[in-house]
Order: sequence, then C-alpha cells, then structure tokens
Amino acid sequence: MISEPGRSGAMRYVLFDVDGTLIDAVDNQRLVWRTWAERYGLDPDVVYRVALRTRPMETFAQVAPDRDAQKCLAELHELEDEDVRTGTYTAFDGAPELLNALRPGAWALVTSNYEHRVRGRFARTGLPVPEVLVDAAAVKEGKPSPVPYLQAAARLGAQPEDCLVIEDAPSGVQSGLRAGMTVWGVNTPAAVDGVHRHFDTLHEAVRDILAFVSGPRPHRLEGSATGQ
Repeated sequence: MISEPGRSGAMRYVLFDVDGTLIDAVDNQRLVWRTWAERYGLDPDVVYRVALRTRPMETFAQVAPDRDAQKCLAELHELEDEDVRTGTYTAFDGAPELLNALRPGAWALVTSNYEHRVRGRFARTGLPVPEVLVDAAAVKEGKPSPVPYLQAAARLGAQPEDCLVIEDAPSGVQSGLRAGMTVWGVNTPAAVDGVHRHFDTLHEAVRDILAFVSGPRPHRLEGSATGQ
C-alpha cells in the first residue's frame, strides 16, 4: 500500500500529460522520425529507439554526432509541424468526456511538446484546451525534472499535494513524483515504476479521476494496482 499525498478538504486538480495519455500519437511520432532519419541516411528503426528514451538534442548527439544539431532540430520541427497539419490523430477513448466534465481552472496540460502543436492536435480531435498549458518552451528543465508539473500547479494556484498527475511515460511519472504529487499511470500494459495507481487504459481511469477532483479523498491507495 502506498500513501497518497493530499490535504483533507482542499480543492483538487488534475495535470495531464498529452502524447500517449490523452492523444494517441505513436504512429505520427514514428513517421516523423522515420522521415527525418531517411533524410540523413540513417536507420529509422535505430533512430526511433533512441528517440523514445531521449530528448531530440540528445538523440542527435547519439545518432548523428557529426551533424549540426540545430539544423537537425529545425528539420525535425518542420516535419512535426507538417504532421500536425496533415496527420491523422485520435484521442484515447474516454478523453473527450473526461476533459469536458472537469471544471475550468481545475486542470492543466503538461507536455514536452510545444503549445501550437498541442492546440493543433486538440483542434483536430475536438478536445478542449484548458487555461493552463505548460509546454517545452515554458520551462528550462523538462521531465523527469519536477519543474514542469510544479509550474502548472503554481499557475493553477494549487499546492503540489492537491494535484493528481496522469501519465504514461517513466520520465513523466518521475516528474510528478518529484513534484510531490499523486501520480496515476494509464495506457500501458504494466504499471510504470512509482505510480500510486495503474490503469490499463485512460477510459478505465475516467470515473476515478473525476472522483478525485469532486469526491472525498481516500487515505490510501494500492500501489501499482489496476483501477478496478
């Protein structure tokens, strides 16, 4: 059993990761990196495996150390922007009803992507955009640093212990935990290390997320357990 942070009677908030949590962008990311790799004559599968666990500049340093990293980044951004305009995106089951059920000012997006791309993807999928959106340009330290989630909490006027983080990736989970927040994992077949609670899908977590922000807070939760 893992204790959940929180203060009795305090207003509660939900902070969402985006890619992999609310929007299924795996195929889009794979295609973008494949196109980028082919431009440089690199093995797309090798490049994508590295990109999955590192930030772009770190990826370039590993797979193309002899190339201009800033030029590599500029080309990657061009491909990502084009994909936002022309790619096919799908919101995970449960995302529309969940986000539309949350009251304004009680939730935020915390992403390693950039705001204009998030807004483009949300417009394509019909998802609402909250008042607070912390993107890669808003912070000097990205996930797994606690800075992105702490900034989102501060902008909402929330205390970290009153925030629930919804994540799918290890770096995001660590970011939320280091920020002193409750962290639930979704959309992964197995629980990411450290999560207070695990759900196989976002849809399975909807009821519990809404209960977190509107109902009485449970004092304890099962660590790495299913959301049943």
